[in-house]
Amino acid sequence: MIYLEKRPTPSRAWALATPLLAVLATMIVGGLLFAAMGKDPVLAIRTIFWDPLFGEFASYTRPQLLIKAGPLILIAIGLSFGFRAGIWNIGAEGQYILGALTGAAVGLAFYPSESRLIFPLMVLAGALGGMAWALIPGLLKVRFGTNEILVSLMLVYVATNLLAYAALGPLQNPEGMGFPGSRNLSQWSASANPELFTGTGIHWGVIAAGLSVLVAYVLLARHAFGFAVRLAGQSPRAAAFAGVSPSRLVLTCMAISGGLAGLAGVFEVTGPAGQISIDFNVGYGFTAIIVAFLGRLHPVGILLAGLLMALTYIGGEMAQLQLSLPAAAIQLFQGMLLFFLLAMDVLTQFRVRVRSGRAQAPQAVVAQPKPAQGTH
Repeated sequence: MIYLEKRPTPSRAWALATPLLAVLATMIVGGLLFAAMGKDPVLAIRTIFWDPLFGEFASYTRPQLLIKAGPLILIAIGLSFGFRAGIWNIGAEGQYILGALTGAAVGLAFYPSESRLIFPLMVLAGALGGMAWALIPGLLKVRFGTNEILVSLMLVYVATNLLAYAALGPLQNPEGMGFPGSRNLSQWSASANPELFTGTGIHWGVIAAGLSVLVAYVLLARHAFGFAVRLAGQSPRAAAFAGVSPSRLVLTCMAISGGLAGLAGVFEVTGPAGQISIDFNVGYGFTAIIVAFLGRLHPVGILLAGLLMALTYIGGEMAQLQLSLPAAAIQLFQGMLLFFLLAMDVLTQFRVRVRSGRAQAPQAVVAQPKPAQGTH
């Protein structure tokens, strides 16, 4: 009989190994999925993981790796603070959208000015927009005890509708002949977020993602706030005894995650995406959850996981074009990463044991009746 035995302490070796095993299991099961669809599994896996880095079009796809990884890393770093503290912000997609909307709205309000202050104002507005959207579930949790998972997730759908409204209404390009979408912000020099070094894919969003990794590492390893986050996640009661305010921690973690998601949104709308459109949101906020857990909620791990997930984005697009794989199959392949990571993560807390033979059932103990008192 196979059973799980609780470990005295979580295994550090398994904690480091499970992300690698999850990636390997995803490749194997994903290959079987592609084979069931009539595709060459080896070719499909090679197209996703190898060709973007070393294939025929690598000179184009390698810079795209940083462009795709930037928003994923930025959002995942923000989410990791809350996740470590047991605060579950699942609505980063909505905060990403609000950051793009508020940033674009501020920029378009100054059109066609060429002031150099416009782009910094857009960045600030994007961060504040994402932060404000994240603080809604935070404040409701602190004040009324609501579930931040449900509230933050429901707000994603509100943000999606606001995006459609903005693209068809107040932010619509008046010179766009009725087509939905704003002016192209990446072609307006005052609001553009161009490539800083030609051929590298590095723009201000990528720089911000790298800085967020560095700052998060310092905060979590060297700062009292990082200690409060770790303590609250491991033992809320001990955190209370240490003077950590649960309400303040909730609001701070939600503000950080929302602010970074908003930054990702404004950097995306001023750079790669270029404009507010109905289909602006591409799921970065949800994919960043996978990135955060694949990176073990550690800044360096998130950096590597973000690059890996960006690789599956680019390789997946190549597989769709070259191998005619459906987009749903690529999304399922990406989702397998989180599934296998969570499944294998059990091994960090439990050992697999095998018991030979049948377990002996405990023998029933039959109570003997006591002799009646006072009988002769």
